Amino acid sequence: MVSAHFIGLMSGTSLDGVDGVVARIDSAGQLHVTAHAFMPFEAPFRAELLQLNQSGPDELHRSALAGNAVARHYAQVVQELLRTSGLRPDHITAIGAHGQTVRHRPLEFDADPDRGQAAVGYTLQLINPALLAELTGVDVVADFRSRDLAAGGQGAPLVPAFHQGIFGEQDATVAVLNIGGIANLSVLHPDGRVLGWDCGPGNALMDHWCAKHTGQAFDREGAWAAQGQVDTALLAQLLSEDFLQRSPPKSTGRDLFNPAWLAQHLARMPANEACRPQDIQATLTEFTARSCAADVLRHAEGAQSLVVCGGGALNTHLMQRLAQHLPSVQVISSAQKGLPPLQVEAAAFAWLAYKHLRRETASLSSVTGARGARVLGALYPR
Repeated sequence: MVSAHFIGLMSGTSLDGVDGVVARIDSAGQLHVTAHAFMPFEAPFRAELLQLNQSGPDELHRSALAGNAVARHYAQVVQELLRTSGLRPDHITAIGAHGQTVRHRPLEFDADPDRGQAAVGYTLQLINPALLAELTGVDVVADFRSRDLAAGGQGAPLVPAFHQGIFGEQDATVAVLNIGGIANLSVLHPDGRVLGWDCGPGNALMDHWCAKHTGQAFDREGAWAAQGQVDTALLAQLLSEDFLQRSPPKSTGRDLFNPAWLAQHLARMPANEACRPQDIQATLTEFTARSCAADVLRHAEGAQSLVVCGGGALNTHLMQRLAQHLPSVQVISSAQKGLPPLQVEAAAFAWLAYKHLRRETASLSSVTGARGARVLGALYPR
């Protein structure tokens, strides 16, 4: 394949909106981002997506309508990318579209042991890829997770193989931490070995608490958390979560780290303990920093640098806390490696579409625990 343009679209567990990039992938497989666009979700739509993370009335109907709405949001981002890049739809080889995850239950098996069936969990990303192809006039590749689950894997995280191509080094072990709603870590060894897993909460709990108490969608630069004091007893409770103790491969989402989970922990606090909202925010920020740093120390031995991407890389206070817990590791933004933090995951889905069209595997059994690498995604022609 000669040099070609792909569009990558990502809306993550932070539920803030859609990031999109135009990426040129050259004949050597090297990716170069040439345009970026972001479209926020309106508050009512964001609230609906949050509700669909849990069981509720008429959820099949509501999920179908939300999938259509996600496709329309994605299509608007595509139009903006085409406008800013000066490209036409026929210049784009394909769109890689992740969709909006509302359930991720890779270990919720329905297998009947008496039939000898392989255990398969499920994951659900809302999007109507056929509608997206219709609206944009571009081939769409979507549904990237289900094939890995069918092969016995977690279906997540999907980005470590991409991280290896972008951030890997031949003479050093590099750790890459993506802090979106959920945080995931990739460990890239110089011999080509790649590990990757979800560490735990990224921004999801911090964003929830900030929105509830300040009306702001997120804690800009972590300034509000920096005004608070960490509650050590609450922090110890949060860090006792069983998921954090498990060894990779593992993946999670809002199915676990959600407001109800946080409320349960807050309810265990002594009634006479006065804790200001900013103290809870400081504790949640420390929780994310500590859980991520612990996995770096436990599983990324020898890594001299930690490349941070996703919205969490813009949280100055969080980055400082990570650096404090990793004194022997250089903690840097992905921008210092040539790819701004908010473009990394969208670029990964452009790359995943590229891999699908070439019928090349893009999953790693060392990451997801699947029986082997698989070609990911399904094609919806324009």
